[in-house]
Amino acid sequence: MSAWLEHRIPPPVLGAVVAAGMWALVATGGLLPLPDFGPRLLLTGLLVATGLAFDLAGLRAFLARRTTVNPMRPERATSLVTDGVYRITRNPMYIGMVFLLLAWGLYLADAAVLVLGPVVYMLYLNRFQIGPEERVLLGLFGDEYRDYMARVRRWL
Repeated sequence: MSAWLEHRIPPPVLGAVVAAGMWALVATGGLLPLPDFGPRLLLTGLLVATGLAFDLAGLRAFLARRTTVNPMRPERATSLVTDGVYRITRNPMYIGMVFLLLAWGLYLADAAVLVLGPVVYMLYLNRFQIGPEERVLLGLFGDEYRDYMARVRRWL
């Protein structure tokens, strides 16, 4: 059954579902409200900007190499992207979503959802998206991808 979930939910859709769940938890009373502090909205904006920067840098690198950006079809990859933001992380677009979820949790002002949302997103992706992607990329690019995995972390 769990193998059926591999590459089934597009990561942006998963992010939206997690964000909705975070909102629902807060709307029903919250779990651990954050005290109001002055720079909360500024920090939220910085997290959004960081998330969008990772997302756009990853997208730009894929488009420059003319390879697929569709995470549901990694077998369509025509080249291995290892430059630009991909020198820092193997999954910048997923990291971008984590930063956006952190921003959302901070905006919602609940410490529990601030942590819970991004952790749920990352755990799901590790098991049902990234692991299967890595198997496909190893099949496509072999030692080149294995060397890249040894040099660059999955997250940060």
